Amino acid sequence: MKTDIRETDDAKAYRLAVELPGFKKDEISLDLRDGYLTISAQRNEELDDKDNEGRYIRQERATGSCARSFYVGKELEPKDISAKFENGILTLHLPKAEAKKLEPKQTLIEIE
Repeated sequence: MKTDIRETDDAKAYRLAVELPGFKKDEISLDLRDGYLTISAQRNEELDDKDNEGRYIRQERATGSCARSFYVGKELEPKDISAKFENGILTLHLPKAEAKKLEPKQTLIEIE
């Protein structure tokens, strides 16, 4: 699963282009769990050709599966991610999670 990851021009999101040649849209699934986005694809196709007497000339079973995970942070939810599949390329748009503002911590210790 070859993947290109780019930052958008406005630097507010990432765009992933994932190559999935030979797969159909309904054979691809996306899952976001514990900060990991998992892209998986699976196909199972049977191709049979017979001559007039019913003997096999060629018999092939095309099966395959692949999966890949990316850590995207626990701040993202499935509704934040958009996906489009066209011409064997899955395109994902993931907004960057806003950096959490940390409160300044007191570093001095009071002595009694």
